[in-house]
Amino acid sequence: MVLGLLLAVCLSFRLAAAAAFVLGLAWAYGYAHVRLGDGLAATRERQQALIEGTVLTIPETMDRGVRFDFGVEERIEPAEGTLPARVRLSWYDDSAAPKAGERWRLRVSLRPPRGMANPGGFDYEQWLFAEGIGAVGYVRESLDNRRLETGAEHFPSFRTWRQAVYDRLSAALAGSPVAGLVKALTMGAEDDIAPEQWEVLRRTGTVHLIAISGSHIGLIAAFVFFLAKSACAWFGVLRWPPPRIAALAAFLAALLYSGLADFAIPTQRAMIMIAVAMGAIVLQRNLNAPHVLATALLAVVLYDPLAVLVPGFWLSFGAVALIAFTLAGRIGRLSAWQSLLRINWATALGLAPFLLLFFRQVSLVSPLANLLAVPVLGTVLIPVCLAGALLLPIMPAAGSGLLQVAEQILLWTWPVLEWLSAQPWSQWNHAEPPFWAIPLALLGTLLILAPRGVPARWLGGVLLIPAIVWEPGHPPPGAFRLTLLDVGQGLAAVAETRRHVLVFDTGARLGRRFDMGNAVIEPYLRQAGIDHIDALVVSHGDNDHIGGARSLLNHFSVERIYTSVPEELAGYPAAVCQAGQEWTWDGVEFEMLGPLEKSEKENDNSCVLRVQGRGGSALLTADIERAAEGRLVERYGGHLRSDILVVPHHGSHTSSTREFLEEVNPKFALIPAGYLNRFGFPHQAVLERYRDLQAVVLNTAEAGAITALVGAEGELRLKTYRAEHRRYWNE
Repeated sequence: MVLGLLLAVCLSFRLAAAAAFVLGLAWAYGYAHVRLGDGLAATRERQQALIEGTVLTIPETMDRGVRFDFGVEERIEPAEGTLPARVRLSWYDDSAAPKAGERWRLRVSLRPPRGMANPGGFDYEQWLFAEGIGAVGYVRESLDNRRLETGAEHFPSFRTWRQAVYDRLSAALAGSPVAGLVKALTMGAEDDIAPEQWEVLRRTGTVHLIAISGSHIGLIAAFVFFLAKSACAWFGVLRWPPPRIAALAAFLAALLYSGLADFAIPTQRAMIMIAVAMGAIVLQRNLNAPHVLATALLAVVLYDPLAVLVPGFWLSFGAVALIAFTLAGRIGRLSAWQSLLRINWATALGLAPFLLLFFRQVSLVSPLANLLAVPVLGTVLIPVCLAGALLLPIMPAAGSGLLQVAEQILLWTWPVLEWLSAQPWSQWNHAEPPFWAIPLALLGTLLILAPRGVPARWLGGVLLIPAIVWEPGHPPPGAFRLTLLDVGQGLAAVAETRRHVLVFDTGARLGRRFDMGNAVIEPYLRQAGIDHIDALVVSHGDNDHIGGARSLLNHFSVERIYTSVPEELAGYPAAVCQAGQEWTWDGVEFEMLGPLEKSEKENDNSCVLRVQGRGGSALLTADIERAAEGRLVERYGGHLRSDILVVPHHGSHTSSTREFLEEVNPKFALIPAGYLNRFGFPHQAVLERYRDLQAVVLNTAEAGAITALVGAEGELRLKTYRAEHRRYWNE
């Protein structure tokens, strides 16, 4: 209604630009409304269903089982209700072998899309929303689970073709350390790239060359365009204009390559841009770079308004705009190497503000690394990999030979990238700047990259200063900030004083590729401008508390480590935590209260830490249970009293005894628990005990990260990440 009135006003006053803006808002609103309507309704428990549909993606191999996107076509049980059209499923069965394009009947357990919500962390809910995934879940063990059709039983689709290419590549590259890189270059399948290889790519700023993006598709389109145009001239094709034939051939080649990449969102954007450019050639329109870019931008946001939520949207269009700005309208003709150098410099500098905003890190070796990687990986390897993959089914020996050539080129190139990545100065990490500093930095980079005739280009450096020097605020002396991070079913907390940082527990490790240390804690510390940990406390050896420790120890300098299980951190100088250890930082006292004695129960051996500032105190209890709580009450009594209590053992009924809670008497009870966790934490009886004490209960499963600022003058303020950063796609 409001948008309709605004549109009528704009049209009545002939405000074309304003009317277009209002129409854009209406389109984006309607698109989002439809997407939201396809999501699974919020529920307090998982929903069970028997469904039929198609495997949409090549299953990703996990440590135990596979994960894939599934297109729901029919809901068999229960008959009532609706399900989203696209769901993301995990199948924890090593014998399960679904393939892309196959139809299956599966008994599943589903829940609404939900991700961890933390400052600086990856917004998984936003990603699921942008991908059109309306629910996540897992396949239950059942006799109902069976394959209904293979991809070969009906007309081949892009999905079955892509799965076949993947299987052939896997067989041809079996045992190769760079097999994942070759698959990514060939078809955008990135799941087989090792975490160590991803780290090298990130630190050298060469990720864009591995994941199929606009540059890859543009390269293939340009290669086919000039090949087709030359062929028309060679064979004397006169009936149709050669540029039109070449443009159509280039478009079809780009379409096939995008299909090989499963029409991922970055390839969709690139396809639209190529369609605009090739369409201009077919229609014999003048190819003006700004007009082509603007038309492609309009087409992308009309096709998918949610594309603006993805960093790749800004990086890809930003890169193309920077290249056009750098090369167009300049006096003199540049050689190929001069153009490459200028593009390298322009994109490295021009995209730095975006990288700082989205990832809080900028690769300093990126220009040097790309000088090698762009010609080798971006120009040579992609055609070789594609030719090898296409020849495998018809000429296996030739295809395998080309893939071995690609493998060898990578094996020669990779050590150079590893060496660059290993340099201590290879990457600049910086706290997340305020949003207002980013437009200033972008304007500054454009001014620096402007032609030499533009006056006062040096002012561009001045505009960069706010983003470079900005630092987040720190608690004053005598105060501390405690952040209980959302790590699902686990525990990780960060206590910050004026000049010191303590990390208490590190969440879980979920397979070889993922742990909460690098997925949650490191991004939080980076966005806060923290690059050193003064103390790391690992309370005990359970995976949901120690799982991310090694990631932190590998990426941060850590001054000291306290733990009840030093043997689990072999190779690091860890001290055993025990009652009586004390220290003071910036007027804030830290005291280890436990463990008081060795227990047969691992949970009761947890380190227990109390933090006391001028304005209040906090008690971190890890997974202690009744026996340990009783010993603490007997030893300390009223000294346990704390304003903030991180609830023992995630709210288990084996903890939070009434005697213990009466001594602590917290104002705030913070529960580190996973959303719809299988243990049923926190238990209702435990919640009732806290309510009887009139304590404010907050749960990371519902609130996301919880931050408490215990001030120096007695004030105590709490805020939750979900409340502070709510978006319309969140529940």
